[in-house]
Amino acid sequence: MKKILFVASEAVPFIKTGGLADVVGSLPKYIDKEDYDVRVIIPKYASMKPAMKEKLTDVTNFSIEYNWQNKYVGIQEAEVDGVRYYFIDNEDYFGGAGVYTSDARYEVERYAFFCQAVLSALPVIGFQPEVIHCHDWQTGLIPVYLKERFAGDDFYQGVKSVMTIHNLKFQGKWIIDDVKTMTGLADHYFTADKLEAYGSANMLKAGLVYADAVTTVSNTYAEEIKTEFYGEGLDGLLRARSADLRGIVNGIDYSEFDPANDKYLAKPYTAENFRKEKIKNKRALQKELGLDQDDKKMLIGIVSRLTDQKGLDLIAHVLDELCQDDIQLVVLGTGEEQYENMFRHYDWKYSNKVSANIFYSDALSHKIYASCDAFLMPSLFEPCGLSQLMALRYGTLPIVRETGGLKDTVEPYNEYEGTGTGFSFTNYNAHDMLHTIRYAEHIYYKKKREWNKIVDRAMTADFSWNASASKYQEMYDWLIG
Repeated sequence: MKKILFVASEAVPFIKTGGLADVVGSLPKYIDKEDYDVRVIIPKYASMKPAMKEKLTDVTNFSIEYNWQNKYVGIQEAEVDGVRYYFIDNEDYFGGAGVYTSDARYEVERYAFFCQAVLSALPVIGFQPEVIHCHDWQTGLIPVYLKERFAGDDFYQGVKSVMTIHNLKFQGKWIIDDVKTMTGLADHYFTADKLEAYGSANMLKAGLVYADAVTTVSNTYAEEIKTEFYGEGLDGLLRARSADLRGIVNGIDYSEFDPANDKYLAKPYTAENFRKEKIKNKRALQKELGLDQDDKKMLIGIVSRLTDQKGLDLIAHVLDELCQDDIQLVVLGTGEEQYENMFRHYDWKYSNKVSANIFYSDALSHKIYASCDAFLMPSLFEPCGLSQLMALRYGTLPIVRETGGLKDTVEPYNEYEGTGTGFSFTNYNAHDMLHTIRYAEHIYYKKKREWNKIVDRAMTADFSWNASASKYQEMYDWLIG
């Protein structure tokens, strides 16, 4: 039985702010349990829902020396869907109201503590992993500590580490002298070939330098991040590590995202009966949101963080033009004030065709995936993206920019060959996007049989975790040797 430990800052169903939590909570369930014992360790946040906190039981507690002080480390555990989760408890670091804060120094300090606490906890809980799978910058010091203060201990001999980049933009940077003091790492770790980058200590870079393997969440993104445009200042390092870098596309949990058994839908449906049943969800959503109730109007959905990364500046350029078309638009999400206000404005201006929902709701997101005809995702960059996978699963055709995981998972419609599962454009250009949306409108209104065939293909495409899990297993086997 090969032992694998996932370490991350969040995981469903316990705590979630984004797609990272979905991956860390879903992937372990799909790793072959006959061959692998996969466990997960995350911080115990005070902001965890009370119902989830009730599942936790105490294991033990101890102290570690960190930042020149003795720090308490509590360990709790829970089991969900056959996966054992451990939680690192420390009120000073994880007792706040939210998950993350805007204080960069404090973020680096608490997650550096988390990295040391995780490794210190392993002998105490009696779990000796062969591979520690680290996710994003918050876990970046684990590969360093394995080769530094824990290297002399027999318990950690031969433990391999993997660093997975979910979004290269977030790196965990702070002043070198402070990080040196916090972590107790020697001066020679803070050089340009190790933890230093552009004058700061960089937690993600630490993981990328010291991990035995590096992955990211799609093949295209793995190539893109080796270029200056997408590399966020680390493209040189990623080119240097390209032999150890692989892209494995994320999946989605098909038990949670299943139009045939989705508790949030007005009318469940399948790939066999969507032609008759999917429309009933559209009617229900139009009614719920106060849009014109019209079966024939093309309904476009957006479920997103409202930020520049998601291509909302492109939408801002052409939204007035788009609203002249015979379409309806439903938006769900929060983010930058300018985009929140933009969508509110268009909701006011075109109240019968635009619905802006500036909040987040799991129930409404499922209804949008199921009810819309098309799903718009014109991202500037997108490491993997999960929304387009959900849209495909629900037969809502993605309109995407060809970047990262969007390029890898949405096959553009080719009317001559009768192939494709959605629509895409290449250049980061508002009118290229508008042209692609209008081409999708043309197929929807003028070639409905073709449209339905694209939906058929979209709903039968397999982006469950099974395929991805087998690729991770190959990598674990390669590392263990």
